[in-house]
Amino acid sequence: MKSEFTLSAISVAVVLVLWQIASTWLVDDTFLPSPLAVLSASWTLLLNGTLITSVLVSMMRILAGWIIGSAVAIPVGLVVGSSRVMRAVVDPFVHFFRFVPAIALVTLFIVWFGVGEVSKILLIAYATAFIVTVNTASGVAAISADKLNAARCLGASANQVFLRVVIPAALPAIYVGMRLALASSFLVIVAAEMLAADSGLGYIIWTSRLYFQVDWMFAAIVVLGLLGFATDRAWRHIGRTLLSRYLRGMTTY
Repeated sequence: MKSEFTLSAISVAVVLVLWQIASTWLVDDTFLPSPLAVLSASWTLLLNGTLITSVLVSMMRILAGWIIGSAVAIPVGLVVGSSRVMRAVVDPFVHFFRFVPAIALVTLFIVWFGVGEVSKILLIAYATAFIVTVNTASGVAAISADKLNAARCLGASANQVFLRVVIPAALPAIYVGMRLALASSFLVIVAAEMLAADSGLGYIIWTSRLYFQVDWMFAAIVVLGLLGFATDRAWRHIGRTLLSRYLRGMTTY
């Protein structure tokens, strides 16, 4: 574990050094600000309060949409995966809409729900829901028939089989689906905040072009990546602690 951390730290340091060299000697630093310039821009945004406000607003939108989308998708995925009839009814819609990217619906959601928080949160929920639904349904469908039959032979009712066999067995798939959907949420929030927002990291990236503050763009992009990295690691930690019983033997990247 320690050796992996060391290798990761070295790789990051090497990339930062190469970035510094490229911005100093190979590329005009107006278009590719150095890491030091990006750090300075981040500090400026931090001091004037813009960065903290943007981080809090963007994370609120991301987490709200992610939780709402997952809360809707998990029951749907469990039902679809458990019932062939429901699978036949829902499948065409799931596999149609999951190929319609949330970014393509930004303008439509603004028309429907306005430029406030509702449109952004629902857009993230949309992007989240189909990923979680497909993963959950796949997890349920992959449960061994022997496991289900064994529970029935022991006298378990249909509700007991669903609650004590199906849901626990599907938890690894639900966990992975929510992790993948979290990354999609970060993608969507930037597009939503670029088109209709007066705050957030996407708003910083979009408005920085007006003043040609490329270092501000990089600062917001780096912060967005760090937030994504942190939330992903937090979700992995939750999986390894609270869900360790159900994820035992599962290798996560």
